[in-house]
Amino acid sequence: MELRDLPSVDELARSVDDPLAVDAARAVLSAAREEIRADSDPGDLVGRVRVELAAARRPRLRRVLNATGVIVHTNLGRAPLADEAIARMAEVARGYSNLEYDVTAGARGSRQDHVAPILRRLTGAEAALVVNNNAAAVVLALAALADGREVLVSRGELIEIGDGFRIPDVLARSGARLREVGTTNRTRAADYEPAIGPDTALLLRVHQSNFRLVGFTEQPTTTQLAQVAKRAGLPLVDDLGSGVLLPPDSTVVLGDEPSAKEALAAGADLVTFSGDKLLGGPQAGIVVGRADLVEQLRRHPLQRALRADKLTLAALEGTLTLYLDAPERVPVLRMLAEEREGVRARADRLAALVDGTVEETVARVGGGALPLAEIPSFACAVEEELAGPLRMAEPPVVGIVRAGRLLLDCRTLGDGDVDDVAAAVASCR
Repeated sequence: MELRDLPSVDELARSVDDPLAVDAARAVLSAAREEIRADSDPGDLVGRVRVELAAARRPRLRRVLNATGVIVHTNLGRAPLADEAIARMAEVARGYSNLEYDVTAGARGSRQDHVAPILRRLTGAEAALVVNNNAAAVVLALAALADGREVLVSRGELIEIGDGFRIPDVLARSGARLREVGTTNRTRAADYEPAIGPDTALLLRVHQSNFRLVGFTEQPTTTQLAQVAKRAGLPLVDDLGSGVLLPPDSTVVLGDEPSAKEALAAGADLVTFSGDKLLGGPQAGIVVGRADLVEQLRRHPLQRALRADKLTLAALEGTLTLYLDAPERVPVLRMLAEEREGVRARADRLAALVDGTVEETVARVGGGALPLAEIPSFACAVEEELAGPLRMAEPPVVGIVRAGRLLLDCRTLGDGDVDDVAAAVASCR
């Protein structure tokens, strides 16, 4: 084919009945010209327009099968929601809701009233507030309580988490001023007291969520910091990062990952944590603690810009309700607590369906939590060459390439996912 043989954009677009046809035809013809100049045949242009249109209409945000063994996988959407949380979202999204309406009083209400009672019950806090993520919770707390004043933080807690989110930058953007205490590897409660002055607004403790310092190290406990803060008449804000909200009889072992209830009991005045990590709910930033401090956050102008929407609140309420009635139904908790035998059974079944082999491996918590923890797991191993095609499957399947094999870790695959993964493998061979 020569360049002069190519149809016009309008002519090619008229060959298909679609409102997006002009843009698709333009893209196909642009690629075709480059191919002709490279002495390549562009082939069936109408067929290529149809492919282009199908790609344009395919949802960009899609379900992915997580076979990585990373339970709270940030790149794959973090915590999968429980059925009950999804049902609550669907019910609220289907029509109007009482998001900011008090049906009893027949007057305006607060969106914070829907989940605050259950958060108070689960954590023992006086009050609670929900914003759109934990970074927002920290920014709001600092802006409301420390604007233009100093915040004391241990040098060993000046962390950076995903995508360049750094605690010093958060402090600067909130209007607060950072004052470092202690050293990178050793900070004591006594280091805070001489640093406290008339311009000090609060003490900030930041959990070292995505790393651990080992060796010659020391960090004060929450109780010790709370005592320092109390003597100085200052609030202690404890940023837990991933956060844990487990019922007392939970069988899930989370090592040194602190819970909101424990932090408050140890003397923290405000505690912030994420909703979509170890809690197992939607993306949200949760603040619990003293009623007067939470009220200062609620009344701050920034709160409106950071507040959670109705679907987030519905999903969070559905998730939190499970903590009272059936915490084992929260997918993150179920994956963390599942016995090895159940994971092995899925790996065996998947291996039988795809002619793979079963390998013992370790899963990870993810989401910045317990970076050193290794959870026993089993994977179905298939050819490394399938990694790329499986990512392009429908739905995409993401595994881990290791030692020349693609491992499909079955701790992060549900019983209902096995057949879908097997079908994807069959289609890619």
